[in-house]
Amino acid sequence: MALRNAVMAALLDGEASGYDLAKAFDASVANFWMATPQQLYRELERMEGDGLIAARVVEQERRPTKRLFSLTEAGLAAVRAYTAESPARPTAVRDELMVKVRCADVGDLGAVRTAVAQRIEWATAKLARYERLQARMLNGRSEEQYFTGAERVGPYLTLLRGMAFERENIRWGELALRVLEERSAVRG
Repeated sequence: MALRNAVMAALLDGEASGYDLAKAFDASVANFWMATPQQLYRELERMEGDGLIAARVVEQERRPTKRLFSLTEAGLAAVRAYTAESPARPTAVRDELMVKVRCADVGDLGAVRTAVAQRIEWATAKLARYERLQARMLNGRSEEQYFTGAERVGPYLTLLRGMAFERENIRWGELALRVLEERSAVRG
């Protein structure tokens, strides 16, 4: 998948500045796609050049001028074409923490335990952000009410996947910490 597909997915929520998109990536798209602000801005320029998005300049008092991006008809056609492509390949995990855990038996067990504990903290914080976003999206409705009445269900479904991912990170991290602490006690 190309970054542009994730950008187009984010722009389905409406017009946004590069800054807004970077925040949206952090809050909602980050559970399935990561990008630095620099990558995002470069991709926005390319997408504008390719006619997939259009930019509107907005003058602001006491703030720099900003550009708001929106999907063009060509961009919407690209979204339709992308979703019609052959099935998505399963993801491949590239996680430095997993490499460190794999080396824990001969490495610095304390440092690995600290890294696992940090992952639990990050996952817990991210899950809390996702839960706040879920509450805003549901706005007092049940999930069933949301699914039957919402204009778009895709953002909520991806949010649920991100929440499940972070819950699993926490569950695995707690297990890993317990096992590594037991191993550390045995090593003495």
